[in-house]
Formats: sequence, C-alpha cells, structure tokens
Amino acid sequence: MAKEKLIIIGSGPAGLTAALYAARAELQPILFEGQQAGGQLTMTTEVENFPGFPSGILGTDLMSLFKKQAERFGTRVMSETVVDVDFSVPIFSVKTDKETYQAETVLIATGASAMWLGIPGEQEYQGRGVSACATCDGFFFRGKEIVVSGGGDAAMEEALFLSRFVDKITVVVRRDELRASKIMQERVKKNSKVSFLWNTEIREVLGDGQKLTSLRLWNNKTEEESIFLTNGLFVAIGHKPNTSLFEKWIALDEKGYIRCEEGSTRTNIEGIFAAGDVADHVYRQAITAAGTGCMAAIDIERWLGSR
Repeated sequence: MAKEKLIIIGSGPAGLTAALYAARAELQPILFEGQQAGGQLTMTTEVENFPGFPSGILGTDLMSLFKKQAERFGTRVMSETVVDVDFSVPIFSVKTDKETYQAETVLIATGASAMWLGIPGEQEYQGRGVSACATCDGFFFRGKEIVVSGGGDAAMEEALFLSRFVDKITVVVRRDELRASKIMQERVKKNSKVSFLWNTEIREVLGDGQKLTSLRLWNNKTEEESIFLTNGLFVAIGHKPNTSLFEKWIALDEKGYIRCEEGSTRTNIEGIFAAGDVADHVYRQAITAAGTGCMAAIDIERWLGSR
C-alpha cells in the first residue's frame, strides 16, 4: 500500500484551496470529494461576495474552477467518500467506500451542514426561495417579505442581518418565547421590520415549480392550519459540523467543532489538521474557509519539513 504525504478529506473551498497550495509545494495531495462534491456552495445559486467575480458566479461553477486549479498542479481528486479513519498510529489510515489509504498527514475539511426542518418542499426549493445562509443570499431578497424559522441566537442574527435588505421579516417560533440571549431578543424586538408568529410550526414549503410562494403553517396551541404568503424562507435552527467520523480521535469543542491550536490549523493529534467550517462556527464563509485551507497547507508543509 502506497503511503501518501497528505490526504485531504473534503472538497469545499477549504479542502480545494489546501490542495492547490499543497500541490504547488509538491506534496502530491490526494483529495476525497465525499458525497457532496464541492461542498455547501454547490447548494447556492449565485455567489456575489467572492472576490474576483464582480458579476457574481454560480456556486457550482466557482467550485469547478477551484477543482480545475487544484488539479492543474497535480492534486489527485478522487470521487470517493471516507467512511472510517484510524489515527491511532503516526501513519494514518483513511478508508473510503472503495479502498483504504495511508498518509503521513491528514487534513479534515469536511465542513458543516445546515440543520433543516425536514418538511415537504424544503429540499425542492433550496436556492429558489429557501436558504440557510442570510449572508450568502440576503441580497437577493431586497425589498421582499420573508420568513425566518427559529428562536435562538442564530435566528436573531439572521433576522437582524436580513433587515438591511428586506421590507418585512416574520420570525416563526415553535414556542411562546425565544431561546435567544436577552441582548439578542432586545435588538430584534426593537427592529420595526420584525414581527413574530408564536406557537407556530412550518409544515410545508409551497411554490409554483420555479420558486417558493407560500408556507403551510400550523399553530400547535390552537391546532389551526393556515397558508402564509412569502417570498423567502431562511431556516436558522443551527449548523452541525461534519465530525462524526473523527470524534473518537479529535478534540472537539462544546458545539462539536474541531479544536485547533490558536493561530494554526493543528489539532490535538500531531499530523492531523483541520480547516474550514468544520473548525469554524463564527464566520462560515467561503472566503474564510479558503483562507484556513491556505493556512493548513502551509502548516502541513512546515510540519513535514520539520520531520
């Protein structure tokens, strides 16, 4: 079995940027795309906030360019999904759905996944009215009326950000009170664009086949059902880092994100590194993920050089 210098798990902005830098440093990285090749950006339509694309670019097209650039310098991109790892010994083992590989270093760049409501129509209209990222998609709803689902700090942050663009925001809350911190509650309640629907659950996303047009709501107190007209739905019930494969080996924080040494991408295991949203619950942007991917490649190159 050949021993690789570097295995990269994940094909979003972090993984592919790390691959680009590592390949140019002649580390000959091998990258596993996973089930969602290209990461979360492939679920968005147009990306307008990535530098270098003044007219915007489709998320799928942007990630295709990332991949081509990484491959140009020798990255081997594999359409395989990692199903298990063994970090117990310095030559690490990574098992995919096809075979097992070994490497001196591993970069975990598996990202984080938005938590969804799991209701009919939600998946069908993702990118066509349904979103889980206000900073990614808020601009497209300028002058519109939208719904935010959730009652925690994440939902309040989304509502406040969206209030810069939209005309009206209705926050749908399953309970009769918010879970958000007091300061976030106060900020949102002072915002004239925001109103609340309490004791309410979203049961279905409805549309015309092209875009979302309304939501089917259910009041869990009165047990009444209604149709609510809206231009968009932002689901803000949290993100889950994709760390289940690594929790046996890697130190995680209280939210399940990978802990890295301050100012670096090193994890608690020598030779294992992490980059992108899997280790970032604050920014969660393509550009910051790409930045940490660059950091990781440089950290890995230096670590290998020191040995």
